[in-house]
This record gives sequence, structure tokens and C-alpha cells, in this order.
Amino acid sequence: MAEPVAAWLYDGVTAESRNVTVTRDGPDLVLMESGDRVPFASLKPMGDRQTMVFGRAGMDGWRLGFVDPPPVALSAALPWQEHHGGLIDRVGLVAAVLIGLALATIVVVGLTQGTALVARLIPEKWELAFGDAMSGDLGGRVCAAPAGQRALDRLASRLAVPGSPVRIRVVDLGLVNAVTLPGRQVVIFRGLLGAARSPDEVAGVLGHELGHVDNRDVMTGLLRDFGISLLIGGADGGKIANALLSSRYGRAAERAADAHAIGALARADISPADTAAFFDRLGRREPDAVAGKLLTYLSTHPLSAERRRAFLTATRRAPPYRPAMSAEEWQALRAICARPGTAGPAQR
Repeated sequence: MAEPVAAWLYDGVTAESRNVTVTRDGPDLVLMESGDRVPFASLKPMGDRQTMVFGRAGMDGWRLGFVDPPPVALSAALPWQEHHGGLIDRVGLVAAVLIGLALATIVVVGLTQGTALVARLIPEKWELAFGDAMSGDLGGRVCAAPAGQRALDRLASRLAVPGSPVRIRVVDLGLVNAVTLPGRQVVIFRGLLGAARSPDEVAGVLGHELGHVDNRDVMTGLLRDFGISLLIGGADGGKIANALLSSRYGRAAERAADAHAIGALARADISPADTAAFFDRLGRREPDAVAGKLLTYLSTHPLSAERRRAFLTATRRAPPYRPAMSAEEWQALRAICARPGTAGPAQR
């Protein structure tokens, strides 16, 4: 027999552990106090060499743990579970490093490219239900002046791809921003309407957001950030909302959304020149109060000179365009958050 060593034991019958002394006798572990013999082949490692805990096949709740590392003769017979070094021992250090690099590359490519494919495979009715559950009434801050909402809905119907309805709401917050939500939803913040100098600027921003909707960029971003847990409700709603408000799409997604906006403006016969001017204003970061607020939009929609030029290049010289809204509609939209008896945003 090998040198005895102290251990503790849960027998799986009683709820108490007891101190035991164990040793090795051939193929068996011997509990010296009782004389019970436990075949080493029946032991199952419950951790690694630092844990030093073993279960027993066919006996749920049976646990044996060592107080101190067992002697070599006993340790050699125990079925240790190795967590480190196994692959390296089998294939060698260089091969293991190459395998690790290959796996890391697959993970990175999968996160950046695979999520777009997965997002498109998610049924739209799931995304709709998820978006409705997440957005709710938007904290009770939805602006609902009927004339303003009608003007916005008419603009959206001109810009949206036929047969692809989108729900668009204005939220009474001073942020100069607009975001896309799951389930074909777009939220425009009151601050954006106040900062816009024409309805054509709003049309360009809305067309851009509709590009994110049709390309399902928001689901791609959420899947990348939170993983498949979104599909089974495992992600925290507050974290998701914060992520949407601070989300930054990649350059390719932003260019694709711009292309979508330019196409939408062309179909609606709305000039993209004002959108180019709006983006140019953002890029210059003019030192006034309104331009300072515009940086909110810039932080979530990073711009480049190339993107601004795309809208300007798409502007034709003749014949004249149709305005995005009438003067009455534009006034109604800008006053969509005004309470009865109060004025809307100051006109520029």
C-alpha cells in the first residue's frame, strides 16, 4: 500500500462530510477507516490538480477531496483532468500557436461578418416583437401632435422602399440625433428637428436611417455586441438601449446607408444638396451653440469628406426638385412636441 493521506468525503447519502484517510492498493483507493475499496477507474475528476476533488460513477453526490496534495504513488493512479498543456503536449508549441491564431481569426471574422448573415436569417416577426418589447412607449416621451406625425409619415412613405413600412416617431429629448431600433423602427429626437435648417435635411437623415433599417444593421450590431442571448431574452434591456444610443456602425454600413439615402431621395425627387450641407456643417464643427449640439449626431454617425461629397455629387442641376414638405408640414413637424398653447422650435 502507498503512504496514507488525509481527505474528506461526502458519501452521497448523508449531508455531512467526514474526515477520512485514504491510500492506494493496486487498482483501488482504500478508505482506511471503513475498509471500503473504490476502483480508481470509477473516479471522475471534478476539476484540475488545484481543485483535487473527485466524483464516483453511478453515485450522485459522492465527493472525495484531498486536504493536501497526495503522494506520487497515489497521485499517479488518480484520473486528473488537465486544462493546460494537453494540446501543446500532443502537437507541440509551434503547432499549438498556429492553431490558436487560426481559431482567433475565425472568431474575429465570424463576429464581424457572420453576424450580418445571422441578422438576415432572423424572422422579421421576431425582430418586430423584440423591438416593440424593447421600445415600448419610449419612456412616455413620444411626441404625438397629429399634424406633425402626419407630415412625418407622408415623408417616410415617399422615402421608404414600397412594401416595406417603417414606424417613425419623434421623442421629446434635446439630443441632435436619430437612431434605428429593431423591428423596422426609427426614432428622431426633437433636438434634430430644431437643429435642421430645412425639411430636406431631415429627409436625408431619415433616408440614411431607413438604410440601416433595410440593411438590418441594428440587429447585426446587437448580435455582435450581445450575441445570441438576444434571441432568447438573456440580455439586459437597459444595456441594449444604451448600446443603441451610443452605437457606431462601421464605415461600410455607413456608406451603404448613405447610398440608400441617395437612392431614396432620388425616388422621392428630393434634393440631396441640403443633406450634403448638413453633413458639411457637422464636419466643420462651427463654434456656435447649435453646432455644438450637432456633435451628438457626429459621435454616432462618423462622417468623412468622401461621404459628404457623395450627396453633393448626386445633386442634379435641373429640373428643379420637389421639396420634402410644404411650409405648413414643416412647421407642423417642428412643433410636433409642443404642448397646446406653446410654440414649437424657433425657426431658422
